[in-house]
Amino acid sequence: MSEAITLKNVLKIDECTYEIPKSYRPDMLVPARIFMNDRMIDDVLSDRALWQLANVATLPGIQKYAFGMPDIHQGYGFPIGGVAATAIDEGGVISPGGIGYDINCGVRLLAAHMSADELQPYLEKLATRLFHAVPSGVGRGGNLTFKSEELDKILMHGAHRMLELDYGTQADLTFCEEQGRMAIADSRLISKHAKKRGADQIGTLGSGNHFLEVQVVDEIFNEQAAEAFGLYKGQVTIMIHCGSRGLGHQTCTDYVRVMVNRLSHWGYELPDRELVYAPFHSPEAQDYFGAMAAASNYAWANRHMIGHWVRQTWHEVVGHDTPLDLVYDVSHNIGKLETHTIDGIEKKLLMHRKGATRAFGPGRAEVPDRYQAIGQPVLIPGTMGTASYVLTGTDSSMDRAFGSSCHGAGRKMSRAQAKKIVHGSQLRQQLTHKGIIIRSDSDQGLAEEAPLAYKDVEDVVDVVHGAGLAHKVARLKPLAVIKGG
Repeated sequence: MSEAITLKNVLKIDECTYEIPKSYRPDMLVPARIFMNDRMIDDVLSDRALWQLANVATLPGIQKYAFGMPDIHQGYGFPIGGVAATAIDEGGVISPGGIGYDINCGVRLLAAHMSADELQPYLEKLATRLFHAVPSGVGRGGNLTFKSEELDKILMHGAHRMLELDYGTQADLTFCEEQGRMAIADSRLISKHAKKRGADQIGTLGSGNHFLEVQVVDEIFNEQAAEAFGLYKGQVTIMIHCGSRGLGHQTCTDYVRVMVNRLSHWGYELPDRELVYAPFHSPEAQDYFGAMAAASNYAWANRHMIGHWVRQTWHEVVGHDTPLDLVYDVSHNIGKLETHTIDGIEKKLLMHRKGATRAFGPGRAEVPDRYQAIGQPVLIPGTMGTASYVLTGTDSSMDRAFGSSCHGAGRKMSRAQAKKIVHGSQLRQQLTHKGIIIRSDSDQGLAEEAPLAYKDVEDVVDVVHGAGLAHKVARLKPLAVIKGG
């Protein structure tokens, strides 16, 4: 049974930072740091997220802290909004629960050369056409089905393979994290069952909190960064949020089972069986890492394909003279090998970011050339009817949290709880009354993702900004929301 963590167990470091000290439990190897403010405390303490974060602090090889981002809430093994770095040459491990079931779920932002006022005559038609062009819903397949040999190429080469098939543009790779491909991917490590689940899901949204949203840039906070990102006030943007669908989920399931069966061999004693992990240099860990990379490539191919269909639909409705350019595609739910400096020493770390996104500051080689002087774009989506944010990575984030930020508002209520309180049809009417077009064939799906089920995105982003994890650049307000059920 988990021990409830209360406010008396948490130390306030500053206005945006709290800490569970290493002395809280004898098995903690590092303290646990949570980025939040006073208004978030009750929500954060309402589930098992902080207990899970204390468990993360027991990971072999963990460095500095177990981090909880301001959108932290209970997950599987790790809390969602959890970040941990393990030193791979100091007994470090890799944990599937620290990456998540929806491997490389992420957010892609496209910017139009058009204002919201100019789009208004086309908006209803655009929303309807996008809803039909991009399949969504539980288990829903798409317009493309790939045979085994072609699917293997996608798993190996990600978005690059989609470009070879004449979908998307070269810029869609340039402005994508990892340029849309992890080279360590090995399609042979993905099970037949996972491949079967993924054969027809490239170019599909799925369900849950995944969405496609037409937005307007409502406010600019940093003119220099906004100009670098190609954003201006009143502009139309389109945001895509989805991941690796059934293939990624099955891949995580497959390797959790493998690792659970090897725990006694490695001699690990876990505070929570869901926090299963493997020594990074073990064959089991290497197999999982290669499979995770392949599932990540699948997710990049998926968002790339959706981006292509969004652009195609945009041109059909609005016209070919109005470009729709990729600002950036960020990943969350992913594991990466990165080099970071700790106490003056460069170390090779396995970064677990679960419900968390990279937020690299200026000058990092991984940041596209156009953004080198500004830092990496950080995309934080809100919920239906609220704002989403574009931020930029900072030098201070590199020091404070290995260049990491949160990935969204973060749930404060389960889907089951939300459905007891919210009626989807009423929520649809409320959002329509606010001038937001909704395209979804499931009122139940809308209820599960109601704004009241999430933390206040304004609080979350204020903490990110205040803690120096990333700095605000622009706020985006929804004009039309496309969701599955």
